[in-house]
Amino acid sequence: MSVGVAPAQSPALARIAVLAGANAPGRSIRPFVRPTQAQPQRMPPRVVAGATALAVARSLRPNLRPSGLARPSAAAASASVVASVQRGRLCGQRGLVGDRLAPIRATRNGCGIAEPIRLREVDGITLSTPATLNCETARALQQWVRQSLVPDVGRYGGGVRSLRVVASYACRTRNNQAGARISEHGRGNAIDITGIGLADGSELTVLSDWRTRREGRILRDLHRGACGPFGTVLGPESDRFHRDHFHFDVARHRGGAFCR
Repeated sequence: MSVGVAPAQSPALARIAVLAGANAPGRSIRPFVRPTQAQPQRMPPRVVAGATALAVARSLRPNLRPSGLARPSAAAASASVVASVQRGRLCGQRGLVGDRLAPIRATRNGCGIAEPIRLREVDGITLSTPATLNCETARALQQWVRQSLVPDVGRYGGGVRSLRVVASYACRTRNNQAGARISEHGRGNAIDITGIGLADGSELTVLSDWRTRREGRILRDLHRGACGPFGTVLGPESDRFHRDHFHFDVARHRGGAFCR
């Protein structure tokens, strides 16, 4: 069996091979597969209802809003504070302390206050419950405090410290009776007071003290003293609805003040 002998290369082919080997690159120029690298996880885009194709997936606004950006609802805005007046000049009167409020507009005919205030203190005498009123009523209350309340109570119990207020602005009918006219409370013209707090911690109350001798005399003087600053003054002897409080309002009557 014969062994094949490789044919001898021609001188030209041998030279080409030598030149090809000298100029060959040191590594293959064929692209290689890069090692796999861990890719950062991406959160799936959040679908925003009603967003267009160009909308940003997430809000650019900070998560925590600066304080003071919240807007009250329409109902709350009707009693929102416009300005706080601590020591005087509320309603232009020194000694009236409280807040000016946004206009109160009620859906019921006859109710509402164009320029309401929330009164908390009159000449250093605090109101047990801040009263929502108009300025005319606040000024009438201050006049009664100065001309009647402080001098009539005098030094009894150490003097006047507070007023127990049970009603001010409320959109309702008179005495909450069906079919009755809108109460003066519904216009910010009225305030109801059940008692006078004293410096020694005791209290004069219309319900308990009206018919007593000494305390009853003081309360009757206070009832009488309100007739003038206020256009309407009602107390325990007016009707069954006022047996436990004084009702004061600034409604004016043709025949003068109505006091009972």
